[in-house]
Amino acid sequence: MRRPLTLKDHHQEQRIFSVRLVVAVFLVLLLTLILISRMIWLQVIQHSRYTTLSDKNRVQVIAVSPPRGLITDRDGVILAENRPDFSLEIVIEQATDLDALIEDLGTMVALDDSDLERFHKRRQTARRPWEPIPMRARLTEEEIARLAVNQHRLPGIRISANPIRHYPHGDALSHVIGYVNRINSQDLEAMTLNEQRDYAGTHFYGRSGVERFYEDRLHGQVGYRQVETNARGRILRVLEEQPPIPGEDMRLRISMRVQEAANKALGDRRGAVVAIDPRDGSVLAFVSKPGFDPNLFVTGISYKDYSAYQGDPDNPLFNRALQGRYPPGSTIKPMLGIAGLDAGVTNWQRTISDPGYYQLENNPHRYRDWKRWGHGRVDMHKAVVQSCDTYFYDMGFKLGIARMHEYMTKFSLGQPTGIDLYNESRGVMPSKEWKRAYRNSAWFHGDTINASIGQGFVLATPLQLATATAITASHGKQIVPTLGGETHPVERDDIVLKNESDWEKMTEAMVAVTGPKGTARVMAVDAQYPIAAKSGTAQVFSVGQDETYNEEELAERMLDHALMVSFAPAETPAIAVAVLIENGRHGGSVAGPVARQVMDAWLLDDNGQLDVPPVFQEFLPVPTEVSP
Repeated sequence: MRRPLTLKDHHQEQRIFSVRLVVAVFLVLLLTLILISRMIWLQVIQHSRYTTLSDKNRVQVIAVSPPRGLITDRDGVILAENRPDFSLEIVIEQATDLDALIEDLGTMVALDDSDLERFHKRRQTARRPWEPIPMRARLTEEEIARLAVNQHRLPGIRISANPIRHYPHGDALSHVIGYVNRINSQDLEAMTLNEQRDYAGTHFYGRSGVERFYEDRLHGQVGYRQVETNARGRILRVLEEQPPIPGEDMRLRISMRVQEAANKALGDRRGAVVAIDPRDGSVLAFVSKPGFDPNLFVTGISYKDYSAYQGDPDNPLFNRALQGRYPPGSTIKPMLGIAGLDAGVTNWQRTISDPGYYQLENNPHRYRDWKRWGHGRVDMHKAVVQSCDTYFYDMGFKLGIARMHEYMTKFSLGQPTGIDLYNESRGVMPSKEWKRAYRNSAWFHGDTINASIGQGFVLATPLQLATATAITASHGKQIVPTLGGETHPVERDDIVLKNESDWEKMTEAMVAVTGPKGTARVMAVDAQYPIAAKSGTAQVFSVGQDETYNEEELAERMLDHALMVSFAPAETPAIAVAVLIENGRHGGSVAGPVARQVMDAWLLDDNGQLDVPPVFQEFLPVPTEVSP
């Protein structure tokens, strides 16, 4: 059966086509409208935002580190400066064979394992391929010349010059100036966001000494450079630049002349010297020996060098002047004498008989005098001049530890001096409360007697001894030592005595210490000015009741420490000095000459005549032209 023939419905097809056409046109218009709307949104409404984002891809802001401020002494001598450091760098994308290049470089410059280790570690950090990677710093002139001659066959190397900190005097000022070092991730984490912005582009940060305390003044303010880069980040041109503000130059109170004299006088011995101008608290010299080379720390000290410092039995990294705690011995007898006089337990006329020892009632223990056969009849003046232990045993026992602690803290003993350095040791000026807190023990009469000659629990830093001596020289006026003009706050009032003439009489006794019958007579030979002084020795270990101290049988490091405190000129003091020589045995004959050389460097002119320098002035005087 044949199927019926069906004809096309042209009208229906036309209707369908028309509907499809309308829908297509609508969709095209809708999409066009959406596209135009999106373009308006991006180009008009969000124009500022996307322009900024575009500029961030094209324009970058680079931080420019400020030059660090210079440090000079009171006379303008450079103590810390910025010098160009020539470094060997490698651009990885230009080096065809890196291993062969490093091997060739090793034949021209000295490359140790630490250099290679740092180089490969820096390679692993995120950086662009054209950015150079440091290989070795502190290139010598010979190494620079050798690299320059062979540069044509060493693709990818370059020599750059960057300013780094340099300390021209090396270890002579290491413990007072300190050093700077590279900023690490721990430093950045400890900073606030504002501080991090301040250190953008900066590679170095003060680690110790003056460099650390005055970091804010020395650092300066970072600058910025706005540059245009291509898609790969290469700089095409500089658009805008804001130069950095250099750090503030600092002029310290230190006299390099006095500092060098102290270093020379100490020689190779372990010890410390601190000199203070009692007129204004200026620190004239601050020496701790042995020292270290701060230049090694600037760009990163090698493991070999640091291990050598750490393994040195003399501990050159330890700041003896600031942190070393030593029994002050007889050096604090003038201060203790002032305390006893003011408290009324003794006077200048009172005398005792010294058989060579002191003994408490109903106690068989004998506290021995350094002079085995004793000093005979002794008054306060003679007790200071000849350093009679027995007199001070008796006076100290009557004074008691409570009043002794009260008076001695006013002389900065057991208290921070307030110097503008961090990590100062407080020392120890004991009390009943202190012993209970730190030793969990009761206080005994013997503790008081030992403390009355600067032994037992009493510990002081050379800086504290110099400060106490300066306070004594100024008749009780509180002296806060300073290097750069700022100080930590201290809570000490001036010492006002019931009888102010006691200051003058104690000064006379200290002058007699340097006289023919005194314990420090050696240091005053041919002096151009009167010297007030007090020598001392500090025991390294205790000697038993029935034992005898024999220097010849002891190892060098078991010998007594030698100490000396002094000020001059005695009537109008312009310098107070504290000297400590570890295991030096005798304060008068060993530490005394060191103090004398330090005072001569400050008080005498080039012709050896007395010429007391003026008090520190904030600004160096401008020399005036002399008309012909």
